[in-house]
Amino acid sequence: MATIAGVAGQQFLPTTVGYNLEQYQYATSTHEDDHDMKPGLIVHPRDKDDIKKVIAFAKANKKAIAIRTGGHQYSGSSSTGSDNIQLDVSKTFRSADDLVYIEKINIVRASVSHSLGEFNAFLGTKHVFVPHGQCTHVHLGGHVQTGGYGQLGRSFGLLGDHVRSLEIIDHDGQEKEITRKSDPDLFFAWLGGSPGNLGVLTHFSLEVHRDADHQGALGLRAVHLYDKEKLRKLLGHLAAMSDDENFPRNYDLCISVLSAEFDVLGLLGGLDAKMREEHPEIFGTDGNPVWPRMIVVYAQWGPFGPDDKPNMQFFEQLRTGHWFQSEVEKKPMSELTAGWIFRNTREFDLPYVKRTYLTKSKTLVKDGWVDWVVGRMDEIVAPSTNGQWLSAQLQCYGGKNSMFTRNASNGTSYSWRDSTMCMTIDNFHEPEKKAEAEAWAATNDREGLGAKGIFSKQDRRVLWGSYGSFDLDSVWDTYYEDRPKYERLMQARKYADPDGIFTPNTFCVKRAAHGPSKIRDFLFGRGG
Repeated sequence: MATIAGVAGQQFLPTTVGYNLEQYQYATSTHEDDHDMKPGLIVHPRDKDDIKKVIAFAKANKKAIAIRTGGHQYSGSSSTGSDNIQLDVSKTFRSADDLVYIEKINIVRASVSHSLGEFNAFLGTKHVFVPHGQCTHVHLGGHVQTGGYGQLGRSFGLLGDHVRSLEIIDHDGQEKEITRKSDPDLFFAWLGGSPGNLGVLTHFSLEVHRDADHQGALGLRAVHLYDKEKLRKLLGHLAAMSDDENFPRNYDLCISVLSAEFDVLGLLGGLDAKMREEHPEIFGTDGNPVWPRMIVVYAQWGPFGPDDKPNMQFFEQLRTGHWFQSEVEKKPMSELTAGWIFRNTREFDLPYVKRTYLTKSKTLVKDGWVDWVVGRMDEIVAPSTNGQWLSAQLQCYGGKNSMFTRNASNGTSYSWRDSTMCMTIDNFHEPEKKAEAEAWAATNDREGLGAKGIFSKQDRRVLWGSYGSFDLDSVWDTYYEDRPKYERLMQARKYADPDGIFTPNTFCVKRAAHGPSKIRDFLFGRGG
């Protein structure tokens, strides 16, 4: 493949100095052997004109485009193989006009090129906030398209629930603005369908919340040194909250569990550790370089009216026996949200076996889930793990008062809105321990899911936490509730991407058939 004439931004071929650094991303060390993540050309567009030239080139030469905004996609689907192009817009839209607050109408217009940490800091200067995730180096493009799950999910919903318009460049190189009113099918598909497979998203506008409307908000970040019995007690509180259909909307609770990261002898090594040391400009900057084995509690209460009063026992039961940072703080919501952000670039500088499950169970306490999940985590969080490290995060989302649940009919396609809890339970491992890590996760699958599953009777996944098969069409029923929803997304993809320009790999909603029913001829360079 050749570079594209007339493009002002940088271009990298596999033979170009610096290509290996540019193709690196979060998933590289985990999936480079079993998932093609070496694009034939990487383009950093300088502006929208460059993007249009890349689209025109791809269309004329029967190439596909993978869109990358930050490279934090767990299955590496923001990359592609040697026949195709990666369009990296992580630095394209970063002027003062690309992140603005329009106070009169309470709207923030943001670009896809900003990281979550930057976005949160900007909102804080304007004394406004929205719900969002917790990884500081995630960029907004993929984050908003896959939902933006995070700490305020029960009380305020998802980041994507707040989107009012999307600014895109389509398969013909035309600039368009999409709203729920102007094009409900595309709005539906962009927010919860295939991220990056409908065109090039450049900017979006969000309705935000004002600190002044939620005065008296409280937050707690309590850090506990790991103890199995303490974990059992804390997860008992989480499970009881999750099981309570009538739990007030005001409260959010998330519990994280992390193995120690004290690589004092430099034994971990590997590609990620090398990138962190030698190329921090690409890897990212860590705010918390090391930590002991710990349990981190994130709890928040927000008032929705002058008569709302917090139940302080909710916080007190979570902070007993803490290590540090355990005071319940009264702060504006925009300041509290900054405390929920995980400041490291990644959990551990190692390959991983990923799992993120959802459940609609309201009987977790009765079913013995607490004892089961504590046992599963304790198996690899211990110091004697011998090459495996735990990163787990468990969070309530459900109940009839939850905005995550109540936003189900808001025109987006984010799925499983009746879920009560989300559980991420990942195994980061030394390369030679891959088989052991996969066996541990397989036990979690077998015992946690299915007709007799301790956590969920159904395999429910989220796009941002993808794992297992990366052929989305073969596992669509784990990401979407029903066939009509999936077929509506297929029709939207057919309309938005008729030539397969934005189909660089199989982790995308299939386009509705208009001839042979194939998800991807482009993968093999045969056109669409």
